Amino acid sequence: MVNPKNFAEVLTRQREFFLSGKTKSIDYRIEQLRKLRDLIIENENAIYEALNADFRKSRFETYLSENGYMIMEINEFIKKLKKWAKPERLPSNMLNFPSSSFLMHEPYGLTLIIAPWNYPFQLAMGPLAGAIAAGNCAILKPSELTPATSALMKDLVNDNFDESYIHVIEGDAGVTQSLLAEKFDYIFFTGGIQVGKIIAQAAAKHLTPVTLELGGKSPCIVDGSMSMDLAARRIVWGKFLNNGQTCVAPDYIYVDLKYQEALLNSLKLEIENAFGDNPEESPDLARIVNQKHYNRIKDLIPEGKIYHGGTTNASELYIAPTILQDIDWDDDVMKEEIFGPLLPVLSYKNTEELISTLKRKEKPLALYIFSKRKSFINDILNELSFGGGAINDSVIHYGNPYVPFGGVGQSGYGAYHGKYSFETFSHKKGIVRKSNWLDVPVRYAPYGSKLKWLKKLFKINFEW
Repeated sequence: MVNPKNFAEVLTRQREFFLSGKTKSIDYRIEQLRKLRDLIIENENAIYEALNADFRKSRFETYLSENGYMIMEINEFIKKLKKWAKPERLPSNMLNFPSSSFLMHEPYGLTLIIAPWNYPFQLAMGPLAGAIAAGNCAILKPSELTPATSALMKDLVNDNFDESYIHVIEGDAGVTQSLLAEKFDYIFFTGGIQVGKIIAQAAAKHLTPVTLELGGKSPCIVDGSMSMDLAARRIVWGKFLNNGQTCVAPDYIYVDLKYQEALLNSLKLEIENAFGDNPEESPDLARIVNQKHYNRIKDLIPEGKIYHGGTTNASELYIAPTILQDIDWDDDVMKEEIFGPLLPVLSYKNTEELISTLKRKEKPLALYIFSKRKSFINDILNELSFGGGAINDSVIHYGNPYVPFGGVGQSGYGAYHGKYSFETFSHKKGIVRKSNWLDVPVRYAPYGSKLKWLKKLFKINFEW
C-alpha cells in the first residue's frame, strides 16, 4: 500500500504521464483494455476464490455479475472505441454562417475511482475500464470490507500496469480522506448516500466534476394483470442476487391489495424453488459481507410480521431470504435502504393512491413495474422520477450496455455503462470552425442601424 504521504508523488507521476500524451492514442487505450480483459480471463479461478472468500458467492453469480460482465463490457469498448472517439459533426446555425461545427471527446486527466464492497470486482473494474477507454490515468481505491477481492485487484493492476498510468491503493476510510485531499480531474464514486455527500463536498473544493452512483429504496410495483408466479420468479431472482446486497435490488413491493395473498404465496414458493427448504445449505445463496451489516439487517426484521424466512445464524453471517407482510412506512425496515435479504410487501388500493405516495418519497435508483396494462405502465413512468428500471423484470437493465445506468436526486447523478462510460470520463469539447471566404459585417461596430438585421438573423436561426 502506498503511504498517504506519498500520494502526491504518485499523482505527480501520473500527471506527467498524462501530459506526455501517450494515453490520447486510441491504439494505446485499446491495447490497455485488451491487457485488462486478458488478465480477467486468465485469473478466472482467482476471482471466484476471492468472491467466495468475501461473500461465499457462487461461481455462477460471480461470473454473471462480476468477471463475466466485465469481459462483455470491455469487449464492447474495444469494438466501438475508435468510432466513439471520432469527432462528431454538429450542425451550425445562420448566426455563424459560414461555418462548420464538431464535438471532440478529450480525457479529463487524473481520475479517482472509489469502489464499494457489494460487487467489489465489477464496480471497481467497470469504471476503471471506462477511464482507460476515455484516455485517462486512474487511481483505484477498492473497499476494505472485501479484503480478498481488494488484494486480488491490487495484484492484477499493480503487477501489470505502470504506476504512472493506473494504480490500486488499498486502505480504510482514512486513506480515502487522504486521497480526496489531493486534486483530481474527475472522481467516480459508488456507495452510500452519506459518504456520497462527503465525496461531493471534497470534490467541490477543487471544482472537480464527479459521478455519484448511490442507492435508495427501489420499489417494485405489481398490478393484477400480471402473472403472480412469473412476477414472483423474476422478483425473487433480482432481490436475492448477492443475498440482497445489490444497489438496484427491489427494496420493497407494492402490490394491488386484491392480489396481495396470491403474490405472497408465489414469492414463498419461488424462494423454496430457488434455495430449497433450508436456504442456509444452498450453494447459491451468498452471505452478508460482515458482522456490522449482519447486525444492521437483523435489527430491521419486525417482530410478528414475517411471512416466510426470518432465520439467522450470526456465526455464518447468514440471514434467510425473508418476506415481510403487514408492513407500513412507520416500520424501521422502510426508513432506510435494506441492502439485504428482507423483502417487505405493501399494498395499494388504486393507482392514484400509489402514485401519490411514491411521488413524495426520495427518488430511487431503480423502479420495477410488473403489469400488462399500457395505461398503468405509462402512468408510473410519466409520474414517478427514478434512475432507471425495467418493465416485467428486475435488475436486468443494469446488464444492458446500451442503456445508461445512474441515479437522480438522492440516488446520485451521472451515468455510465458502454458508450456512456466513455462519455462520463470524457470532456465534451465543442468547436466551431469559421470559413474565410465570407465575412458578414453585421456583427462589427459601429452598429448604427444594424439591430434590425440582427433581429432578422435571430428569426431565421435555422441549422446550416
